Amino acid sequence: MPNYREFDDSRHFYDTRKCALEREQKVEELINPHTFINRQGKDVVCGGLLCEDGWSDDYSFHPQNILAQKGAELIINLSCSPFTLGKKNKRSRVFEKQARELNTPILYCNCVGTQNNGKTLYTFDGDSCLYSPTQGRMMNLKPFEECLHTISLNESNPHIDQELSTSQYTLEAVLYGTRKFLEMTGIKKVVIGVSGGIDSALAAAIYSRILEPSNLLLVNMPSRFNSKLTKNAAEELAQNLGCCYTIASIQECFENTVNQLENISINNYSLGSQPEATFNLDISSFVKENIQARDRSSRLLAAIAAAFGGAFTCNANKSETTVGYSTLYGDHAGLLANLADLWKGQVYEMSHEINNQAGKKIIPQSIIDIKPSAELSDQQNPEKGQGDPFHYPYHDALFRSWVEDWNRKSPEEILQWRLEGSLEKQLGLSHNLTKQLFPTHKEFIADLERWWKCYCGLGLAKRIQAPPILAISRRVFGFDHREAQCPVLWTQKYLALKEEALK
Repeated sequence: MPNYREFDDSRHFYDTRKCALEREQKVEELINPHTFINRQGKDVVCGGLLCEDGWSDDYSFHPQNILAQKGAELIINLSCSPFTLGKKNKRSRVFEKQARELNTPILYCNCVGTQNNGKTLYTFDGDSCLYSPTQGRMMNLKPFEECLHTISLNESNPHIDQELSTSQYTLEAVLYGTRKFLEMTGIKKVVIGVSGGIDSALAAAIYSRILEPSNLLLVNMPSRFNSKLTKNAAEELAQNLGCCYTIASIQECFENTVNQLENISINNYSLGSQPEATFNLDISSFVKENIQARDRSSRLLAAIAAAFGGAFTCNANKSETTVGYSTLYGDHAGLLANLADLWKGQVYEMSHEINNQAGKKIIPQSIIDIKPSAELSDQQNPEKGQGDPFHYPYHDALFRSWVEDWNRKSPEEILQWRLEGSLEKQLGLSHNLTKQLFPTHKEFIADLERWWKCYCGLGLAKRIQAPPILAISRRVFGFDHREAQCPVLWTQKYLALKEEALK
């Protein structure tokens, strides 16, 4: 069984290769099928594989080949394989090919459940399948659902449930993982801060599918910077979900905090027992933005959740989490970040899927159409088209290359592709997109370095203190994507490319 990424816990099985080495035997001698008696009283020779041993292309030997050569009539793969978006298609290609080449049916039996290691919540999707040597996939059971199914190996008609689309599969994974997390923690009531934006709207729609309407409370917490458009959208969302809703303004408390900070005097005792000088704090616009975000979560949402008898959520997506576009102890807080492994584009896809399944606009169209914005200053007005400093889908694709690619990319590769004119192709973007966003190399490099410094710097510090994240992708922040707080580093080649580009 695998021993990398999230799989570093102790296992119940001993490595066959180590066992063969200690016994001074060949591996092939230790891999044997077993004979069972079926209901008709006939002997059936079965070969057992554990999980990833079925994915043996890179192994020095192939366990399934050895079992087939020793007479296995059926190969059974017993798996504890966590859900990863896109894994099912590769799994089917691998096992269909093996069944055909070995002329032996393969039964893939995967568990259903969750694994919570404190920082990351993994789901196991089941999705068990039977692969025939001649007919390909013969059986496909529903994902995220325990069941018992009987099938004859001689059946000619496949038992295959309707395939889920990518957005449907993603939604099922998030719903299942969120539901199981609430069951494990015993939380029955949830409070969500709804801003009128897409992230909090999707979170609310998901929890509404899990909780009783009376156990879900949506809270809109406006200041003077919040537009009428988003305030109306938040209330419309609550009406569509049929849950509890309230408005709790933070303006007065925000003003009191700013006033208090502006009027405190700080003594400097660095040169002796008497203060050398006194000074006041400079409350910048940026500081005021963070005061509002922290007031909403650390003070108001936390208190409301306690009084309501539940917990409040973290609605961050993966784009924000990658570069720390959030306020520590503010919107970065909460019991579970069940959207933090979804890029912003996936958030929109799932929102459309919620509406499609409902057959109506559960998430209002105004929320889908509005420009994402924190609404924490006069420069963040969505009614004027002012919002978050991201260009979707470019930054989704850029950040994904840093985090999820098997060979993770760095600024060196990104800048090299930019100079070669192949960046859009490498990141899967529309032709000429980055040249439209950043006409000059200077603008492109400034944006690249801004976000790389955030990713390796303060964003990392925030991720360390983030709530547990529900895993969807092949590399999720937390226990899977392990990081250390180090200085931001640049390769010599990157610096040379940058110097050449800026000439």
